Amino acid sequence: MTTLPAPTVPRTKTVRPVPPDLRRATRLFAALVLPIGPALIAVLRYVMPYSTTDDEKAIVRKVAAHQATQSAVVWLGFAGVLTLIPAVLWVARTCRRQAPRLTAIALLLLVPGYTALAFLVASDAAVLFAVRHHLPAATAGDMYTSLHPIVSIAGGAFVLGHVVGTVLLGVALLRTRVVPTWAAVATIAAQPLHFIAAIIVSSHALDLAGWGLNAVGFAAVSVAILRLADDDWDLAPRTRS
Repeated sequence: MTTLPAPTVPRTKTVRPVPPDLRRATRLFAALVLPIGPALIAVLRYVMPYSTTDDEKAIVRKVAAHQATQSAVVWLGFAGVLTLIPAVLWVARTCRRQAPRLTAIALLLLVPGYTALAFLVASDAAVLFAVRHHLPAATAGDMYTSLHPIVSIAGGAFVLGHVVGTVLLGVALLRTRVVPTWAAVATIAAQPLHFIAAIIVSSHALDLAGWGLNAVGFAAVSVAILRLADDDWDLAPRTRS
């Protein structure tokens, strides 16, 4: 008796669902968050109870006299770190195709610079802790300036990274015409103005203006991002075979 082979049943191809298209949502989120970081630091630099050029004794004395304000400085700095790094990545996303080298150099300075800001915020928290617990003024001063050698390195990385990096990012915006000329110029001028206000003339109001220009420039990028088509913002999602 001959046994007939069983008929071959064709395999049905599994159809995987297309992942949700989140490009519009991410554009909206980026546009919302983008100017927040510079705006937070603008407020921080304005309300900060001491000046960058003050010596250790003056810093400790002023922090002790304005502890609630110093606590606000720590919170503003923490929130600034969380928002500034994604902000510069999103700004770079708008101009990297047309100015890839300039944008890459800007990011190589900005991302480490804003990461280093976290160590400076820790120093602000340390001196606040010291005065709240009535530690000797000399100890409190050392906790601000000499908490660890890495703080000095972080300070240099922050100053170089965010000042030069923001200027280069502004030049990239100017070259690529992503934003109006005035917005690119505001971004270019923002951090040199902050440097003058923090180091040369010690003016909190001028510092507010410098970081405020940074926030305005980034807000203009937010508008540009909102006007982008989803395909210009990112690749469309696709199924995996």
